Amino acid sequence: MNQSLPSPADGSGPEVRIALVSSSWHRDIVNQAVQAALAEIGRTCSPASRVDLFEVPGAFEIPLHAQKLAAKGRYDAILACGLIVNGGIYRHEFVTTAVIDGLMRVQLDSGVPVFSAVLTPRDFHESEEHVDFFRRHFVKKGTELAQACVKTLVSLRELNAVAPRPVV
Repeated sequence: MNQSLPSPADGSGPEVRIALVSSSWHRDIVNQAVQAALAEIGRTCSPASRVDLFEVPGAFEIPLHAQKLAAKGRYDAILACGLIVNGGIYRHEFVTTAVIDGLMRVQLDSGVPVFSAVLTPRDFHESEEHVDFFRRHFVKKGTELAQACVKTLVSLRELNAVAPRPVV
């Protein structure tokens, strides 16, 4: 059984609606993932115009926005993009855990798949070399984020199409 998502090129079937929440902290880097995700979604399943963008100050604010968006019942999936940097006081570890645990909770509580490209590099320095590296890295991660979203939506459609087995 192959319940593939529609391609914008062939116009078949309903299009998906996706929310993408990104943090403005290090926007120049995070936006690389946002743009790559939009491009990949537009290439594979739905016009980028079907993706609603929401920007929040930092990664810590992403899970609450994801929860509110999931509760609306309007979105087939929610994507999250952000950068949490090590400021040298280990706070980043707590923020990272809170964000990822929060996103998982949203997904499990709502049934709306949530995908994360909220990344915490071990060593990030604001040198031009590091910033350039992470800009390129976030392009890759944005593409992978969208691919995971599309594959999961296909898988969930297939799962939903399977008739339950009768109890004997």
